[in-house]
Parts: sequence; structure tokens; C-alpha cells
Amino acid sequence: MNCITDSEIVCNTALIKQMPGSRWTARLRKSDFAFQPVVNIHTGVCYGYEALLRNIDTAGFQNIDDFFDCAYREGFLYPVEIILREIAIAKFSKLQWKDHVRLFFNLDNRVLNAGEYQPGNTLKILEKYGLSQDTVCFEISEKHEMMNSETEVGILRAYRSQGFKIAVDDCGSGFAGLKLLYYTRPDFIKIDRFFIQDITHDPNKKLFVSSIVNLAHVMGSIVIAEGVETEQEYFSCRNIGCDLIQGYLVQHPEQDMRLLKKTYEHIRVLSEKDQRRDQAGDEKLLDTEIEYIDAVENHSDAFQVFEQFKTGNSKGFFPVVNSNGEPLGIVSERSFKDYAYSRYGAQLLQNPSFGKNLNKFILPFPIADIRTPVEKILEIFSQNENMEGIIISDHLKYKGFLSARSLLKVLNEKNIAIARDQNPLTRLPGNTMINEFISKAVQDRQSAYILVYFDFDHFKPYNDRYGFRNGDRVILLFSDMLKNASQNAGRFAAHIGGDDFFMGVKDADLEKTVSDIRKMAEHFRNDVESFYDSGSIEKGYITAKDRNSGKDRRYPLLSVSSAILELTACRPFVYSSEEISNHMAKLKKIAKSCPDRICIDRIGKKKWLSRGLN
Repeated sequence: MNCITDSEIVCNTALIKQMPGSRWTARLRKSDFAFQPVVNIHTGVCYGYEALLRNIDTAGFQNIDDFFDCAYREGFLYPVEIILREIAIAKFSKLQWKDHVRLFFNLDNRVLNAGEYQPGNTLKILEKYGLSQDTVCFEISEKHEMMNSETEVGILRAYRSQGFKIAVDDCGSGFAGLKLLYYTRPDFIKIDRFFIQDITHDPNKKLFVSSIVNLAHVMGSIVIAEGVETEQEYFSCRNIGCDLIQGYLVQHPEQDMRLLKKTYEHIRVLSEKDQRRDQAGDEKLLDTEIEYIDAVENHSDAFQVFEQFKTGNSKGFFPVVNSNGEPLGIVSERSFKDYAYSRYGAQLLQNPSFGKNLNKFILPFPIADIRTPVEKILEIFSQNENMEGIIISDHLKYKGFLSARSLLKVLNEKNIAIARDQNPLTRLPGNTMINEFISKAVQDRQSAYILVYFDFDHFKPYNDRYGFRNGDRVILLFSDMLKNASQNAGRFAAHIGGDDFFMGVKDADLEKTVSDIRKMAEHFRNDVESFYDSGSIEKGYITAKDRNSGKDRRYPLLSVSSAILELTACRPFVYSSEEISNHMAKLKKIAKSCPDRICIDRIGKKKWLSRGLN
């Protein structure tokens, strides 16, 4: 199943005749494609396969860029591109489940500006192999900037109007940047491997990817994380909101089609491990407010849909889905305004060659998965002017419509629930959510967790000397530091009460976490000096009464002690929340006697290990 026969390689005799002798023909006959799955991040069900060119070295080229650059220099890029499309499509057509997945094919931007460009060649190839247009998604790379954007964008719009999908590949890796997103309004955005690698421990990468995900969902685009290789990268991409993943964690590219799968069970298992309670709560709230509006398929007759608006549609629009039930956008009365008031508009829509489907009438519309936190849905909605709501999907399938009013209702209900367990001073989560986090951590033995308890040193004497109002100011100072240290790093920050705080993080690097805690403690020691009088700062201590003896004694300036407990992955035992809390209390006492006020312990394959790693 690896090779394409000579009879399959040439889709257009006129194109092959333009080649210089048999050189390019021979090169193309040596070429082959490997396929790498693109899967649903929640279910592991295969959404499509990317066709990756192989055997370039046997054709005399060091890499794929050399291959296409040579074809471009010699003026044969377009015919080479078309023939490669047929090789990939012919091989893809042999999949038993080809009707339920997409083929992602890399398109060299330079071919869009080729003088020999001829419309309709890809449609002929698909017809030859019994495939529909929406099977193919063309990936546009940032590698080559668009030279004649008006011409090239026109061709891309023509592709889309025919039912093809467009993806921006390697987003963030080239120089075209947001300009390419602006021009193409892609159906898919593929985030470059550079931003996925080590994303778990790089807050800047998390911020970048999160911003791209938000932008994509505002545009109605689906996000694919490329090059996902580790479980940690998977969890980060899932929590940020990526829709699909591709990479070695799923499967390496395979030239043998028999090795490809329809469902990747290990991805579904990972997803079930990471079901988070807070998002499950959002999903439940959203589900009660979603309104199901009948959708129309993109292959529906345009005139018939136009007539439905005449008979009355209270919403003024229909969601549009493809044959797999995936939302593509909407079609509204505004989509047909140029035809509704035109003398011959209705006749034009009835023309079989013009109004045979809705692809050219679809308007982009924001889409969010039902598992998306409601705050992020609000963010997506707020960035779209004149939108009455947002389309909700479930595992990329159309679920329903969430109006602006329903969205605000869900947000209000969630805020009320959060306020019940929120510290009134710091606005951080309180003990109920801390207990939920710890309970989940001890049950999830396959994943690693780090639990941190913070406790101020000499806080009571400070309160006695400077008053509770200033004590609250100190608490707010630390809570702001904890929020800042947690927000971009995917950490859970909470306030136990008084001068006690908590931080929890899943699948984190212990050394990096400890380093961040040391820096935060140092900043706190420095910044808290501003809450003392100059004399105390100069002496380095205050004098206050000992609550036990009633006598005056010296107390150092405020600092913070940190008890850090790592729950290593693949633990053989389940420990109760009470065991964890009791052990953390012991670590807090030890931390206060340590020179740097930090005590570290670990639960691993044996019960308690490595006390005092600091």
C-alpha cells in the first residue's frame, strides 16, 4: 500500500507534457506520502491525516524545501503540486474510513501566484477517486509571504466556495504572522511545534498559545497543536483549549496505511484522567442554557434556504454544518441581501451551477466547545461586535446556540457559587476548593502533583504592634504575589485563612517550582519592609509582647515559610486527605526552623521519602 502505480501518478497529461523531458516525471514516481493522524483532543477519534512528502532523498534532494524551491526556479511548481496532490489523494482514498476524515495537504503559497494556475484540477482528481471537496484541507504556511495578496486571497476564497477547507500551518514560525490570518480567515490554525515544546514549564509559551486559541475561536477557527510528544504537553494544550492534536504522542507518520487507526484509545484515556471538576461544573451550567436551533448542511440548496427566511425565522440565521455535523458558521438574511433586493437575484439563486450549495454564503461565527470555561466563552463573545451569541460544539459537533443573555446568566450563577467559597479579603478560593484539589491529587496516582503551604513568620507580633488593618495589607501583598506567580504557570492558588496560603500544581517540575517559591519569598521579604517604620527597618526587628509570657521580646521582620510536598507520578498507594494535611502540618513546623524557611518532602514508591531536600 506504500506506492502509487504509474497509471495513478498523472492526473493531467497536458501538465506532464510541460515537464522538461522525463526528469520531473522520474522524480515524482519516486515520491511517496506518509500520513500522520490529527485527533480530537478529548476523545482520540481521528479527525484527519496530514500528508507528508517522503522519498525526496531518492530523487536527489536533501530536503523538502530544496525539492519545491527547485520546481519553483524551473517554473514547474504548479504541475508538480497538482501531481503530488493526486498521489496523496489516491493513497488516502484507500482508507476504509476515508468518508469520515479529512486529508490535510500542504500547499506552497507560491503556487497561488503561478501563471499556469488552472481552476478545477483538484475537483477532477477528487471526482476520479470518489471523494467530496470538503475532504481536503489545504495548509498554507507562513514560510513564504504572499506576493500578490489580492490574487492569492481570491484563489483561496474560490477554494473555500467550492467546499475546500483552509488551514494556516506552523502558526507563529514565519514572518507573515497575523497578516496571513487576516487574509485567509482560516478554518484551522495549526500552532507550531516550537510553542508546544516544553509549554508546561514555560509561562510565556502558555500565554502565547492561549492568546492564539482565543483569537482562533473568535474567528470561528479550530486549533490544532502540532508536535505534541509528551503527556505534559498534551495536558497543557487541553487545558488551554486546543481542539485537535498532532504529534508523536498520537502516532508517528506512517507510509504503510495499514498502521493508521480510526481511534487512538490512549488519547481518550488521557482525557478522562484530566477531567477537571471546575470545568465539569461549567459544562453543566452551559448545558441547561443552550438553545438548539435547527442547522442546515452546507450542501443544501441556497434558494431553498433563502425561501425559509421569507417564511419567518425568529433568529434571522441558521447555523451551518457539514456532513459530519461540524459547525462551519452561519447563514443569515444578510448573506442573501445582494439577491433579496435584486431583480434577478432569486433566479440566480435557483441556477444549479450558482446556488447548488451554501459555501459561498457562509459567514464566520464564534464557536466554543462546551468544555470551555465560561469566562473564556465570554472573552470570545466580547471580541465580536454585533453578535447575538456564540455557537457551542461538543467534540467538534454542533451542540446548539448560547445567547448573550444566557451567557451572562451562566456567568452570574458561577460567580455566585465561587463567592460562597472565596476569601472575602483576597478573593482567592477557600478551603472547600483546596480540599477538592487535594482529594483529586491523592486519587490521581498516575500524575505528579506539588502541594505548597505558606505561613508567615512572626505575623501575630506584627499585628499587635501595627494593628489588624496593616496586617490585612500584608496579607493582600502576599496574595497578589501568589496570584502573579500562579496565573501564567497553570497553578492553583488559594487562601486557607489569616496568614496561611496554599498552592497546588499538576505535572510541574519540582526544581522550577521551588526556584519560583524562593524568588517569591525573597520579594516578599524585601517588599514587606515598607510596612514598617524606619527605625524597625534599620534595626531589622520589632519589639512586642510575647503572648505567652507577657514580656517584651525581639521579633525579626516578616518572612514566609513554605512546606512543599511532591506527590510523584505512578504512586502505588492512595493516601487520604487527612494523611496529607497532617504531614503538611509537620513540614510547616520544620520549615520555620530551616535557614531558608523551606522544607521539601516527597511521596513516591515508598511512603515518605527525602525529607529536607532543600
